[in-house]
Amino acid sequence: MADDDFGYTAWGWDWVRLAQPLRQTRPDPRLPRARKLARVGGVQVTIDGRIVRGVVQRGRNTSVACIEVAPMPRETIGGITGQLYGAQTILTDEVHRAITEAGHPPAPILAGVGCSCSDGTGRCIHVLAVYYEMARHVDDDPRIALDIQDFFHVSSGSNRVSTAALPQRWIALNALAPADYFTVSK
Repeated sequence: MADDDFGYTAWGWDWVRLAQPLRQTRPDPRLPRARKLARVGGVQVTIDGRIVRGVVQRGRNTSVACIEVAPMPRETIGGITGQLYGAQTILTDEVHRAITEAGHPPAPILAGVGCSCSDGTGRCIHVLAVYYEMARHVDDDPRIALDIQDFFHVSSGSNRVSTAALPQRWIALNALAPADYFTVSK
């Protein structure tokens, strides 16, 4: 069933497919609730490199979902660059179709998924809501779909940014020094 709010472009639909995979054979009762959370503004998404952090407010509870996207393989980057060479810079559905037909689908591949809630499946309502919110962001600006996979960070003569340079997904509370954040005036 198509939802006009999420995935109305081919670029955004790749993110909707993460929430609604084709291999799923039964209806998932969490999907309508996840869509509603995203639709009413209950999801705040920040993107930091290949890490998507979503703060999901559901009633009185707040959960943080963290999704790490794998870097795009070099051969896919080369294929997409070849398709985009000399073309207009607007990433349309036709460009997506041409890239996919050439054997270089730009769909994100996940490297890791986590949530602060007690559901340990990686498909909790919070993660699903973040997928939908990301679909909305990608629908608005398809460059995000490529940027989150390090497409624009790879130059012709350099290697991909090391994953060691990426920020940690979580910081232990006891690793923070209160003196760094609070001062006492005399």
